[in-house]
Amino acid sequence: MINIEIFFALILYYFVMYVTPGPNNAMVLTSGLKFGFLRTIPHISGITIGHIIQLILVCFGLGQIFIFFPLIQEILKIVCAIYIIYLGYKILGSINSIKEDGSRPLKLYEAALFQIVNPKAWTISSMAASGFLQINSQLIISIVILSMTAFIICPISITPWAIFGTSIRKLVKNVKAKKIIEYILSAFLLVTAFLIVFNDF
Repeated sequence: MINIEIFFALILYYFVMYVTPGPNNAMVLTSGLKFGFLRTIPHISGITIGHIIQLILVCFGLGQIFIFFPLIQEILKIVCAIYIIYLGYKILGSINSIKEDGSRPLKLYEAALFQIVNPKAWTISSMAASGFLQINSQLIISIVILSMTAFIICPISITPWAIFGTSIRKLVKNVKAKKIIEYILSAFLLVTAFLIVFNDF
Protein backbone atom coordinates (compact mmCIF):
# COMPACT_ATOMS: atom_id res chain seq x y z
CA MET A 1 0.00 0.00 0.00
CA ILE A 2 1.41 3.40 -1.01
CA ASN A 3 1.63 6.07 1.66
CA ILE A 4 -0.19 8.91 -0.14
CA GLU A 5 1.24 11.68 2.05
CA ILE A 6 4.80 10.52 1.43
CA PHE A 7 4.03 10.14 -2.29
CA PHE A 8 2.88 13.74 -2.68
CA ALA A 9 5.85 14.90 -0.62
CA LEU A 10 8.09 12.94 -3.02
CA ILE A 11 6.52 14.65 -6.04
CA LEU A 12 7.03 18.09 -4.49
CA TYR A 13 10.60 17.21 -3.50
CA TYR A 14 11.51 16.02 -7.00
CA PHE A 15 9.93 19.05 -8.67
CA VAL A 16 11.72 21.56 -6.43
CA MET A 17 15.07 19.81 -6.76
CA TYR A 18 14.85 19.35 -10.53
CA VAL A 19 13.47 22.77 -11.48
CA THR A 20 15.88 24.86 -9.39
CA PRO A 21 19.21 25.94 -10.93
CA GLY A 22 21.93 23.33 -11.11
CA PRO A 23 24.40 21.74 -13.53
CA ASN A 24 21.76 19.88 -15.56
CA ASN A 25 19.50 22.90 -15.98
CA ALA A 26 22.44 25.12 -16.91
CA MET A 27 23.52 22.64 -19.56
CA VAL A 28 20.00 22.17 -20.93
CA LEU A 29 19.51 25.94 -21.17
CA THR A 30 22.78 26.23 -23.04
CA SER A 31 21.83 23.38 -25.37
CA GLY A 32 18.45 24.96 -26.12
CA LEU A 33 20.20 28.23 -26.86
CA LYS A 34 22.81 26.75 -29.16
CA PHE A 35 20.94 23.91 -30.85
CA GLY A 36 17.19 24.44 -30.33
CA PHE A 37 14.62 22.45 -28.40
CA LEU A 38 14.26 19.37 -30.61
CA ARG A 39 18.00 18.67 -30.66
CA THR A 40 18.05 19.04 -26.85
CA ILE A 41 15.45 16.31 -26.25
CA PRO A 42 18.11 13.50 -26.17
CA HIS A 43 19.97 15.55 -23.55
CA ILE A 44 16.84 15.81 -21.39
CA SER A 45 16.15 12.08 -21.86
CA GLY A 46 19.73 11.21 -20.93
CA ILE A 47 19.51 13.22 -17.72
CA THR A 48 16.31 11.42 -16.77
CA ILE A 49 17.60 7.92 -17.54
CA GLY A 50 20.98 8.59 -15.94
CA HIS A 51 19.37 9.89 -12.79
CA ILE A 52 17.03 6.91 -12.49
CA ILE A 53 19.96 4.49 -12.78
CA GLN A 54 21.82 6.58 -10.21
CA LEU A 55 18.78 6.56 -7.89
CA ILE A 56 18.44 2.78 -8.08
CA LEU A 57 22.13 2.30 -7.30
CA VAL A 58 21.90 4.66 -4.32
CA CYS A 59 18.82 2.85 -3.02
CA PHE A 60 20.84 -0.36 -3.03
CA GLY A 61 23.61 1.26 -1.00
CA LEU A 62 26.04 2.90 -3.43
CA GLY A 63 25.46 6.30 -1.83
CA GLN A 64 27.31 5.08 1.26
CA ILE A 65 30.57 5.52 -0.64
CA PHE A 66 30.33 9.29 -0.13
CA ILE A 67 30.03 8.79 3.62
CA PHE A 68 33.15 6.65 3.79
CA PHE A 69 35.10 8.60 1.15
CA PRO A 70 33.91 12.25 1.21
CA LEU A 71 36.88 13.30 -0.92
CA ILE A 72 35.23 11.61 -3.93
CA GLN A 73 32.32 14.04 -3.83
CA GLU A 74 34.68 17.01 -3.59
CA ILE A 75 36.53 15.79 -6.69
CA LEU A 76 33.23 15.39 -8.54
CA LYS A 77 32.29 18.96 -7.62
CA ILE A 78 35.51 20.32 -9.09
CA VAL A 79 35.18 18.30 -12.31
CA CYS A 80 31.57 19.37 -12.74
CA ALA A 81 32.39 23.04 -12.03
CA ILE A 82 35.20 23.04 -14.60
CA TYR A 83 32.84 21.71 -17.24
CA ILE A 84 30.20 24.33 -16.38
CA ILE A 85 32.83 27.08 -16.66
CA TYR A 86 33.77 25.69 -20.07
CA LEU A 87 30.10 25.93 -21.10
CA GLY A 88 30.07 29.52 -19.89
CA TYR A 89 32.97 30.29 -22.20
CA LYS A 90 31.41 28.46 -25.15
CA ILE A 91 28.10 30.27 -24.81
CA LEU A 92 29.71 33.59 -25.77
CA GLY A 93 28.81 34.17 -29.39
CA SER A 94 26.51 31.14 -29.50
CA ILE A 95 23.34 33.15 -30.11
CA ASN A 96 24.83 34.51 -33.29
CA SER A 97 23.79 31.94 -35.87
CA ILE A 98 26.61 33.02 -38.17
CA LYS A 99 29.20 31.59 -35.82
CA GLU A 100 29.87 27.89 -36.30
CA ASP A 101 32.11 26.41 -33.60
CA GLY A 102 31.73 22.75 -34.58
CA SER A 103 29.98 21.84 -31.33
CA ARG A 104 26.99 19.50 -31.08
CA PRO A 105 24.33 18.72 -28.48
CA LEU A 106 25.03 15.98 -25.97
CA LYS A 107 23.85 12.53 -26.92
CA LEU A 108 21.54 10.59 -24.62
CA TYR A 109 24.28 8.38 -23.20
CA GLU A 110 26.61 11.35 -22.68
CA ALA A 111 23.99 13.22 -20.67
CA ALA A 112 23.33 10.06 -18.67
CA LEU A 113 27.03 9.57 -17.93
CA PHE A 114 27.37 13.22 -16.86
CA GLN A 115 25.28 12.36 -13.78
CA ILE A 116 28.33 10.53 -12.43
CA VAL A 117 30.12 13.85 -11.87
CA ASN A 118 27.00 15.88 -11.05
CA PRO A 119 27.02 16.48 -7.27
CA LYS A 120 23.45 17.81 -7.21
CA ALA A 121 22.21 14.62 -8.88
CA TRP A 122 23.92 12.51 -6.19
CA THR A 123 22.34 14.69 -3.51
CA ILE A 124 18.87 14.31 -5.04
CA SER A 125 19.28 10.54 -5.23
CA SER A 126 20.69 10.21 -1.71
CA MET A 127 17.96 12.35 -0.13
CA ALA A 128 15.23 10.52 -2.06
CA ALA A 129 16.61 7.16 -0.93
CA SER A 130 16.93 8.20 2.71
CA GLY A 131 13.67 10.12 2.94
CA PHE A 132 11.16 8.26 0.77
CA LEU A 133 12.02 4.56 0.67
CA GLN A 134 9.34 4.02 3.33
CA ILE A 135 6.69 4.95 0.75
CA ASN A 136 5.94 1.22 0.63
CA SER A 137 6.73 -1.60 3.02
CA GLN A 138 8.54 -3.57 0.31
CA LEU A 139 11.92 -2.27 -0.83
CA ILE A 140 11.63 -3.19 -4.52
CA ILE A 141 8.17 -1.64 -4.84
CA SER A 142 9.41 1.53 -3.14
CA ILE A 143 12.34 1.78 -5.56
CA VAL A 144 9.98 1.30 -8.51
CA ILE A 145 7.70 4.06 -7.22
CA LEU A 146 10.63 6.43 -6.67
CA SER A 147 12.01 5.66 -10.13
CA MET A 148 8.71 6.04 -11.98
CA THR A 149 7.98 9.31 -10.21
CA ALA A 150 11.42 10.61 -11.18
CA PHE A 151 10.83 9.43 -14.75
CA ILE A 152 7.77 11.70 -14.98
CA ILE A 153 8.77 14.71 -12.88
CA CYS A 154 12.39 15.06 -14.03
CA PRO A 155 11.75 15.89 -17.71
CA ILE A 156 8.72 18.05 -16.83
CA SER A 157 10.91 20.15 -14.52
CA ILE A 158 13.94 20.39 -16.82
CA THR A 159 12.19 21.03 -20.13
CA PRO A 160 11.29 24.70 -19.39
CA TRP A 161 15.00 25.49 -19.23
CA ALA A 162 15.48 24.15 -22.76
CA ILE A 163 12.42 26.06 -23.96
CA PHE A 164 13.77 29.25 -22.39
CA GLY A 165 17.12 28.83 -24.11
CA THR A 166 15.42 28.16 -27.43
CA SER A 167 13.14 31.18 -27.01
CA ILE A 168 16.09 33.49 -26.48
CA ARG A 169 17.64 32.44 -29.79
CA LYS A 170 14.36 32.90 -31.66
CA LEU A 171 13.18 36.14 -30.06
CA VAL A 172 16.34 38.20 -29.79
CA LYS A 173 17.17 39.97 -33.06
CA ASN A 174 19.25 42.94 -31.95
CA VAL A 175 23.00 42.21 -32.02
CA LYS A 176 23.73 44.26 -28.88
CA ALA A 177 20.87 42.57 -27.03
CA LYS A 178 22.29 39.19 -28.06
CA LYS A 179 25.67 40.10 -26.63
CA ILE A 180 24.14 41.25 -23.35
CA ILE A 181 22.13 38.04 -23.01
CA GLU A 182 25.18 35.93 -23.84
CA TYR A 183 27.19 37.59 -21.06
CA ILE A 184 24.29 37.28 -18.60
CA LEU A 185 23.89 33.57 -19.34
CA SER A 186 27.65 33.05 -19.19
CA ALA A 187 27.69 34.76 -15.79
CA PHE A 188 24.81 32.52 -14.70
CA LEU A 189 26.90 29.46 -15.57
CA LEU A 190 29.89 30.84 -13.67
CA VAL A 191 27.70 31.42 -10.60
CA THR A 192 26.39 27.88 -10.96
CA ALA A 193 29.96 26.55 -11.03
CA PHE A 194 30.77 28.59 -7.91
CA LEU A 195 27.74 27.22 -6.06
CA ILE A 196 28.64 23.67 -7.07
CA VAL A 197 32.03 23.97 -5.39
CA PHE A 198 31.10 25.97 -2.32
CA ASN A 199 27.54 24.77 -1.59
CA ASP A 200 26.50 21.44 -0.16
CA PHE A 201 24.74 20.11 -3.25
